Amino acid sequence: MKRILAKAGIALGTVALAVTGAVVTAAPANAALSDCPSGGLCAYLGVNGSGTPGVVYGDNTNLLQYNKFNNAESLYNNGTSCNVRIYSGTGYTGSSYVLSRGYYNGSLANTVYWHNVASNDWCV
Repeated sequence: MKRILAKAGIALGTVALAVTGAVVTAAPANAALSDCPSGGLCAYLGVNGSGTPGVVYGDNTNLLQYNKFNNAESLYNNGTSCNVRIYSGTGYTGSSYVLSRGYYNGSLANTVYWHNVASNDWCV
């Protein structure tokens, strides 16, 4: 009986670690992410928020003019009160998705946004 309880305890501990890990990765845990100024949408040339961020504020119809957004591999919404909608086309066109406030997308690989964050719209 003690063996069964010990195995069950190990299994529950493993599940707890997995759940805790998932929660931790959803929040900013990277030093480069902390370099993103409050209120900004930050784009990084590396995955998982690595490197120096390129930052914009407010709505932007053409982010492709900025190297970090034109070549973005990850994004972080460090907005103070809103979610932000990201678009693959300039002028709020193309595919879009909402990046919640305080969250980051660690890799844009295999999406239309890889090296192509074209415009953004706040408070959606």
